[in-house]
Amino acid sequence: MTVIFVASSIMLMAQQAPMFTNYSNSYATVNPGFGGLSEGINVMGIYRDQWTGFKDIDGNAIAPRTMLFSGDMPVKVLRGGASLSIMNDKIGFEDNVNINLGYSFHADLGAGTLGIGLAFSMLNRNVDFNKFKPNVENDPSIPKGEQSDMLLDANLGLFWQIPETFYVGLSITNLFESKGKELLSSATSSASFVGDRTFYLMAGYEYQFNNPVYKLLPSMCIMSDIASTQFNIGAKLLYNNKVWGGINYRYQESVAAMIGFKMKDIQISYSYDINTMGIAVQGSHEICISYLFKMDLEKSPRIYHNIRYL
Repeated sequence: MTVIFVASSIMLMAQQAPMFTNYSNSYATVNPGFGGLSEGINVMGIYRDQWTGFKDIDGNAIAPRTMLFSGDMPVKVLRGGASLSIMNDKIGFEDNVNINLGYSFHADLGAGTLGIGLAFSMLNRNVDFNKFKPNVENDPSIPKGEQSDMLLDANLGLFWQIPETFYVGLSITNLFESKGKELLSSATSSASFVGDRTFYLMAGYEYQFNNPVYKLLPSMCIMSDIASTQFNIGAKLLYNNKVWGGINYRYQESVAAMIGFKMKDIQISYSYDINTMGIAVQGSHEICISYLFKMDLEKSPRIYHNIRYL
């Protein structure tokens, strides 16, 4: 994840969206079509400490740290579901707070259910430019002081799942790539915050062994903002619907080990990413806690099994 400066007649600044190793736990945040595709209220929190302890030459902690809280639930009267997510993403001297409020319309499609979602997005970007040390002193292309702005945008998503078998989703966040206020008064160049339009493709499958106590859950997620693309592929081996372990590979970045357990309606997951980029940075820690509050919904021939909640 990097802060990108493009200096020309117009200078824009964007940050690549964060990607979690437990990406299957955060679908409601990046794909509004996923909201409510379960049998109850899901609440979830993730904390990711990337490249733990990474500092700049002055000793400032600049490693990315991301906290996410999300919740979603079916809403029968709306023939779909609702979702809410709040994410705080810090990298270097940039601090972003993103709030998404979404609705998903559910329709039967083949053997599964299709969620068609739309979310309203509010993103507050804040950067302390006083802490930057440019190669050229008093560089006029870099803003001064602490700057912040609120960007309003929208997310779109499709999510189709066959309960306890297969799912696939496609979504776009920051659809309009909204641009904020100008940060420089120069007549020849300007700087502003801009939302980073990002595309997601996600899929997963549930394989049942002959021994019913074991299940294999392979999954993948591709994230791209055109300038850069991340490929994730992983799998979890689930034992007795209670305990699991797995691995995830992020192309040209990391290999992660994942473990977790379920106790009643609470699920706890932990992962550790081992850096494979060939640069001197530490690994990344990630912990996820989720809770499913089952609702007394009117039963139908289908049982909606939330792939985020094993």
